Amino acid sequence: MFASVEAVLYPVVCRINEYLSNYILVFLLIGVGLWYTVRTGFVQIRFFGEGMRKVFGNLSLNGGKQSSGMTSFQALATAIAAQVGTGNIVGASGAILTGGPGAIFWMWVIAFFGMATIYAEATLAIKTRRVDKDGTIHGGPAYYITTAFKGGFGKFLASFFAVAITLALGFMGCMVQSNSIGSAFQTAFGVPSQFVGVVLVIFCGFIFLGGVNRLAAVTEKVVPVMAVIFLVGAVGILVVRIQDVPATFALIFKYAFQPQAIIGGSFGYAIKTAISQGAKRGLFSNEAGMGSTPHAHAQANVKDPHDQGVVAMVGVFIDTFIVLTLNALVIICTLYTDGGMLADGVIPEGVNKTNLAQLAFGSVLGDSVGSAFVAVCLFFFAFSTVLSWNLFGKINVIYLFGKKAAKGYAVIALVFLYLGTVMSNDLVWELTDMFNNLMVLPNAIALFALTGMVLSSVHKAANKGQKIEK
Repeated sequence: MFASVEAVLYPVVCRINEYLSNYILVFLLIGVGLWYTVRTGFVQIRFFGEGMRKVFGNLSLNGGKQSSGMTSFQALATAIAAQVGTGNIVGASGAILTGGPGAIFWMWVIAFFGMATIYAEATLAIKTRRVDKDGTIHGGPAYYITTAFKGGFGKFLASFFAVAITLALGFMGCMVQSNSIGSAFQTAFGVPSQFVGVVLVIFCGFIFLGGVNRLAAVTEKVVPVMAVIFLVGAVGILVVRIQDVPATFALIFKYAFQPQAIIGGSFGYAIKTAISQGAKRGLFSNEAGMGSTPHAHAQANVKDPHDQGVVAMVGVFIDTFIVLTLNALVIICTLYTDGGMLADGVIPEGVNKTNLAQLAFGSVLGDSVGSAFVAVCLFFFAFSTVLSWNLFGKINVIYLFGKKAAKGYAVIALVFLYLGTVMSNDLVWELTDMFNNLMVLPNAIALFALTGMVLSSVHKAANKGQKIEK
C-alpha cells in the first residue's frame, strides 16, 4: 500500500518543491534577511557579542522548573534542539551530494542573513505573545501575523501558517527525524528501523505528555552535551586530516561559483542547483525565516524582547557556522579531496545522504566505529528535534482548535513518528520540504509588515548602549 501511494505522490511533490525552492524560497529568505540586515544596521554584527554574553555568561544546565514559560537559556536550548537535527547531518549531506561542496557556501550566506531574520522573529514573538490566567504562554508567527494584519486576511494567513507548521514539523518533520534515525541505526548496528520507531514512540510519548517544563528540563541538558560530543568527534577527524583542510575550504569556494565542474550540466543549471540546495537545506537546518523557533523564544522569561532576539541569533550561529560546518568539512575533506571516493563527482551506487556522514567518519575511525558514532549522535540530534517540533505543532493546534485538541494531536504525532521508520526516505524529505516552504510565505509577509516594531527594539537597545558608554 505504501509503495503505491509513494509512487503517485513523489513526482507531484517534487514538482511543487522545484518551483517553491528554486524560484520563491531563495528570493524570500535572502530578501527578508537582507531587508533586516540593512534596516537594523547589521544587527547580527552589532549585537553578536551581547548575544554571546547572554548565552554563555551565566550558563546553567539546570534552569529549574518555571512557574510559566522557560528561562532564556531553556528557550534557546529548545530552539537549538529544533535547529540541530538531521538537517545538520543528513540535510547537509544531501545538499553536498546534489549541489556539490559549494552548496555549503550558500548555506553560510543564508545563515548570515538569517541571523537578522531570527532576531526579528524572536523579538516579535516576545512582543505579541499572550499569557493565560494559569501562566501558559502562547506565542509565535500565528500571533504576530494577526498583529500585522487585522480582520479576515490576518486570520487566514495565521491559520494557513498554523496548518502548514503542524503538518511540516508536528507530523512530516517527525517522520524525517525517525526515518533518519532508523536508517542510521540499521546501517550501524543492524537494528530493524521499525524497532527503533517503537523505542522512539515510547520515549517521546513520555515527554510529549509532560508539558513545557519536562521538555525544557530535557533540552537544556541534552542539547549542550550532544553538541559537544559531536564537535569533539568532528574536530578529531579534521586534526587527523589536517593536511586536507585548506583544500576543503578551497573546494567550497571554488564550487560555489563553478558548481558545473563537480555536478555537471550547464553553468545556469548547476549554479541554480547549488544555491537552491544551500537555501533549502539551510532553511531546514537553521530554520531562520521559517517561523518555527519563535515558538520557543516566545516562552522565554525576559523583560526586554531585544534580549531574546540577540540570544536567538546565537542559535543560528551555533547551528550553521559550528555544527553544520564541522560536519560538512569532515565530509568534504575525507570524500571530496584528492583520493576521496567522490573527488570526481561520480556518486557510487549505495552512497546517499543518509549514510554519507557515516562513510566520512568511517574513513578515519573505521566503518563500524564511524557508523556507530554518527548513528548515536544522530539519535540525540533527531530526538531533541522531535521534542521541540512537537511543541511548535502543539502551540499551533491549540491556536486552531483549543487546548482540548492537544492530546489528540500528541497521539497522531506519535503515529507519524513511527510511520517515518517504514516509509521511503526520499518521499518523507520531499513532503517535509514542501510544507517547510509553504510556512515561509505567510511568515515572511508578516516580517516585512512588522519592520517598525522590530526596529523600535533595535533603536532602544542602541540608545541604551550609548548611554552606558557615556
